[in-house]
Amino acid sequence: MQSKEFGFIRNEDEPCVYKKISGSIVSILILYVDDILIIGNDIPTIQSIKTWLSSCFSMKDLGETTYILRVKIYRDRSRRLLDLSQSTYIDKVLKRFSMEESKRGFLPMRHGISLSKEMCPSTPQERE
Repeated sequence: MQSKEFGFIRNEDEPCVYKKISGSIVSILILYVDDILIIGNDIPTIQSIKTWLSSCFSMKDLGETTYILRVKIYRDRSRRLLDLSQSTYIDKVLKRFSMEESKRGFLPMRHGISLSKEMCPSTPQERE
């Protein structure tokens, strides 16, 4: 794909992710085999991306995404919320190993912990 032709920049850390920022408009393309997930904060821009892609490739617009890589996407546009869930995948794995009746347990981390962006590593040494 000639991503630079439309102004997208490839993410260095995730080679299947491309972004385009134009003022306050943000658009993200996520590629996986023969699927493209388009994310953005401006509907006309998303539509123009779809038009551009359809001029480059034979494609089918499947509408809003509800699942991607076995992750369920929940949206509540009125409250501006987005939630991701792997419960369907987890249930499938539990069933495969005959563990669907097993008891739920706690995660090996302190309950109620709040994570923030400030807690992320900020130097190369901290990232290592």
